Amino acid sequence: MDKYQLVERSIITTYRKKIWGPFIRALKMYQLLEENDHILVCMSGGKDSFLLAKLFEELHKHSDFPFKFTCLVMDPGYKKEVREKIEFNLQLLNVKAEIVNSDIFAIADLKGGKPCFLCARMRRGFLYKQAERLKCNKIALGHHFDDAIETLLMGMFYNGKIQTMPPKLVSDNYKGLELIRPLYLVHEQDIINWVKYNELTFINCACKFSDSSNNFDSKRKEVKELIKELKKVNPLIPNNLFESMSNINLDTMLGYSYERTYYDFKTIYEKRKKKCLEEQSH
Repeated sequence: MDKYQLVERSIITTYRKKIWGPFIRALKMYQLLEENDHILVCMSGGKDSFLLAKLFEELHKHSDFPFKFTCLVMDPGYKKEVREKIEFNLQLLNVKAEIVNSDIFAIADLKGGKPCFLCARMRRGFLYKQAERLKCNKIALGHHFDDAIETLLMGMFYNGKIQTMPPKLVSDNYKGLELIRPLYLVHEQDIINWVKYNELTFINCACKFSDSSNNFDSKRKEVKELIKELKKVNPLIPNNLFESMSNINLDTMLGYSYERTYYDFKTIYEKRKKKCLEEQSH
């Protein structure tokens, strides 16, 4: 077998329980894939997005469920060696992907301020436009289980908000486009194990701003380490964090936002009080 065939085989054999199973389960649980969808699989060049591409390849190969997918790598201004590494892995793993150039890094650098925030917005907008060009109705990103719980804690620790990245969301600005996260139930350590098992190497972070202009990446690393330490005390903590996102008791919250409307504690309390008095009067 060629290298790419061994990699493909490992997904549905050795890592069937840890990667393939959770991938399929997420597709079904969150209704991420429907008949005749055309998915734009967005690849950054890292381990997660390369795995996502191979998973969609396997699904398309073995399924009679009608859908299409297109892999796309957006080059926002990577260094030559980074671009070459991505191209090498595309060839090694037999992934057919279009590479589209952009000057997002350069624009974000010129604008100053918070380049990471601006870069993220520009990258997302660029991908939506590419999806429209390719007539795709969904964009698939490689965010996984750990990204979700880390984002939950980062929002609480550094922004004073309880929020996370959902497995699926609809675009506000691009009609008919949805964003999906098919690796939502896959743990990062299992992806790392898959990479090591197949003796693969991918780029980590090729962002030119991560070291000098913003501490977002370092804060995520801090939260990642915190969860790792907490897991030593109680192995159930990561799963409990994940489960907490679908077990929110709004009656106990001091305030929350729903459908772009904010409900403060007074409103919540008065509504709850009125309901209790009505129930007691019957």
